[in-house]
Amino acid sequence: MVASFSDDFGDSLKKHSALKKIVQKKVDMILTNPVGLGEPLKGNLRGYYSVTVKKNFLIIYLYCLICRRRGDDKLVLCNDCLSCADETVKFVQLGPHDHVYDE
Repeated sequence: MVASFSDDFGDSLKKHSALKKIVQKKVDMILTNPVGLGEPLKGNLRGYYSVTVKKNFLIIYLYCLICRRRGDDKLVLCNDCLSCADETVKFVQLGPHDHVYDE
């Protein structure tokens, strides 16, 4: 698996540095089994998955292989879609529930 992190994800990790070890553990778990661990999102977030880090704190990510197979790439419209391998997991957002779903 190849991991890709958005600038927003990195900035949020710096802001919430107390959770760094827990987030790293979750990222490793996601990379091992991106579809089995995450909960698929619906509506305008179709194609994305979420995983709870702790209580009300989430990671939002995208698994390129499944995104393409389901045709969600037509909705997600990643600007680097064509340059990413199928085995890429893009970590998009990290933060409190209300914050990650607002962006």
